[in-house]
Amino acid sequence: MYYLGIDLGGTNVAVGVVDEKNQIVARAKAKTPTPCPDDVLCETLASTAEEALKNAGITLDDVPWVGIGCPGTVNRDTGIVEFSNNLELHRFPLRELLSKRMNKEVVIENDANAAAYGEYKAGALAGAKDGVAITLGTGVGSGIVIDGKILSGCNFSAGEMGHHVIVFGGRKCTCGRNGCWEAYASATGLINITKEMMAEAPQDSPIWQIAGGSLDNVNGRTSFDAMRAGDPVGKKIVDTYIEYLGCGIANVINTFQPDILCIGGGICNEGETLLAPLREYVKSQIFSIYAEKQTKICRAQLGNDAGIIGAALLGC
Repeated sequence: MYYLGIDLGGTNVAVGVVDEKNQIVARAKAKTPTPCPDDVLCETLASTAEEALKNAGITLDDVPWVGIGCPGTVNRDTGIVEFSNNLELHRFPLRELLSKRMNKEVVIENDANAAAYGEYKAGALAGAKDGVAITLGTGVGSGIVIDGKILSGCNFSAGEMGHHVIVFGGRKCTCGRNGCWEAYASATGLINITKEMMAEAPQDSPIWQIAGGSLDNVNGRTSFDAMRAGDPVGKKIVDTYIEYLGCGIANVINTFQPDILCIGGGICNEGETLLAPLREYVKSQIFSIYAEKQTKICRAQLGNDAGIIGAALLGC
């Protein structure tokens, strides 16, 4: 048995053919045409999917459905993308149009939910009854799986943990609110924190040297590199970031008490340098501090493949 998964992003369309061991055995990729007419988008999805099938040496008849992870509010019941600002889609009947083009059943889901489901079926959340996947990127993505099912809510907008407020009246978030977790815990948030704290530090601090003397060169690694170089400014930034990240994670755990919570995204390349102090901070903040069983906090395993694998297995 083979499965076909499409990860529809604002920049690229990534397609994978997944086998019964949940491994990607063939791939295809294309640029996302946006904005564009409905038929152009569907044709891009279909032709890229057909290329992946060809690369795997199989046909559409060899897969039971086509699974798609799409950014935005996705109504899985109707197959309609209610709204996706990245793709400039509003009330877009994706399932109907693509099913007609490919003559195949199509299953759609929010991309972060699909990625969480991928981790649940084949990655860091495997074996859990309830699991949460957090991705630290430009924003904070999240997906929640309860008893094997994606938590979508009454309007398919559940699981947007990046937009719960951790600082009342705090930083402006892209969603329009102030103080959202995303504004502090995302890679963008870390960069902003680094720039602000660097601006108050002496110009001869190691962190300024690491950044080449310019705030324009700051990235998600700058503060960690400075900390490793023994710079107290770098350590202060990392400690502050971990507190913001840990605050949100403690809220997630207090709300859902999942068996496993995994974290992905580029910042997690820091590994235990990030995760070890994060676990200690969260341990001090959760309501269930005295419970015998605690949520396991670990790194996500599937990387960019999580969305493809999760989308492919949506019909399971």
